[in-house]
Amino acid sequence: MGEQAPDDGTNALKKVHKAPARKSAPVKKAAAVKKAAPAKKAKAPESRTALVRRARRINRELAEVYPYAHPELDFENPFQLLVATVLSAQTTDLRVNQTTPALFARYPAPEDLAAADPEEVEEILRPTGFFRAKTKSVMGLSKALVEEFDGQVPGRLEDLVKLPGVGRKTAFVVLGNAFGRPGITADTHFQRLVRRWQWTDETDADKIEAAVGALFPRSEWTMLSHHVIFHGRRICHARKPACGACPIAPLCPAYGEGETDPEKARKLLKYEKGGFPGQRLKPPQAYLDAGGRPAPPLGAG
Repeated sequence: MGEQAPDDGTNALKKVHKAPARKSAPVKKAAAVKKAAPAKKAKAPESRTALVRRARRINRELAEVYPYAHPELDFENPFQLLVATVLSAQTTDLRVNQTTPALFARYPAPEDLAAADPEEVEEILRPTGFFRAKTKSVMGLSKALVEEFDGQVPGRLEDLVKLPGVGRKTAFVVLGNAFGRPGITADTHFQRLVRRWQWTDETDADKIEAAVGALFPRSEWTMLSHHVIFHGRRICHARKPACGACPIAPLCPAYGEGETDPEKARKLLKYEKGGFPGQRLKPPQAYLDAGGRPAPPLGAG
């Protein structure tokens, strides 16, 4: 058995010192949960009475802004207005007004247009677009006027809508502006604005006409149409409504869809509101007195 080395302490088991455990980071107290703000009370749906009042107030305001509102097609008699309105589909009133002087100079009456050479009429109407279809319509309605109404434009809705190319919108334009019989013209401007104003959520033109007509006395329908259409062309545009320059902004549920800065909004104004020519070559005197300027004839620089 070998000699055991004396225990001088060098071989003693060393005491193992454990490194002090790191204190875990103090657990942060959960942030006090902020009390959720009380939910905003949902706005009560507009009552029928409130809607009627707001709609009529908008019309009164627009009547003050556009006291010179008028049909923006040049015409001297019911036949010219009927033809011009048919031609205005898918183009501007300005383009129609620049085109019809040559048409009516050559074919002043239904009898003349009914007997015209279609190719010659097409050439005149070419600037309005869809000129072949429009030629067919205006020649067809002229022929119907000669054969069924002794060459006179009828003053009844049921007769007008039987004419080629004539729908309710066209008929109401003619009835309201050539015969003084109230009608709502639910064109694209009218439809856009009455939906923005939440007068109706209908999308069909005939249903829009009925819904809006129910908000106003029948006697106001024609001028209501002019006020709304004027506003849609001048301020409440389809893509960039000039909200910051709109006189009925406080009454409009869609305020803010367009430019709200007053200076920037003013730059978006069109026709007489922006200091530019209007759509008629021969506008009413009231329009000229209000600062409106006639449109230039076709081909003018």
